[in-house]
Amino acid sequence: MDSAPSTDRTGIGYLPPAARNLMKIVVTGPFGVGKTTLIRTLSEIATLHTEEAMTQSSTRLDDTAGLPDKTTTTVAVDFGRLTVLDDLVLYMFGTPGQQRFLPLWEDIARGALGAVVLVDTRRLADSFAVMDMVEEQGLPYAVTVNRFPDAPAHTDEVLRKHLDLAPETPLVQCDARERRGSIDALIALAEHVLTKMPRPEDPS
Repeated sequence: MDSAPSTDRTGIGYLPPAARNLMKIVVTGPFGVGKTTLIRTLSEIATLHTEEAMTQSSTRLDDTAGLPDKTTTTVAVDFGRLTVLDDLVLYMFGTPGQQRFLPLWEDIARGALGAVVLVDTRRLADSFAVMDMVEEQGLPYAVTVNRFPDAPAHTDEVLRKHLDLAPETPLVQCDARERRGSIDALIALAEHVLTKMPRPEDPS
């Protein structure tokens, strides 16, 4: 049986034989920020999505200002997988962005080693509650600015100031529809997580 990872996203795909480091990460952020798109862009396997059409009831609950094309929303979890290196595989779990899904968010985050927090510069204030939840879970995280075509552009320095980011928190800007920049976001998180993990003691 071939154990190489599948490049056909309609198939299951197998882990590479050298995969020893399996890292669960959470892809999170406020409502409508592009979490599902990021996972779909990055996953090397067919992705799992639990999107449902937005109803009149949900539009009264969820602020769709600035999101004229938003017609669906994640109601449970998104899932995808990406092999970053031969021995490092990331399992990506996307969370719903609405506050009413907080109990589900906590369940999804259990056992994760880190989080990607997606940010929309049109709605920066919406990101604060999400970053608070990530910090309360004790998860190291990287902030990824999803560059929407009509969103204002800011330098990293300005974004760090507005988001009140610690100097060591990675910040990446990308278009969640484009694979190369999105991979940079995951690599930044993986490197950040690895610096936080305890190193094995030197046997000597």
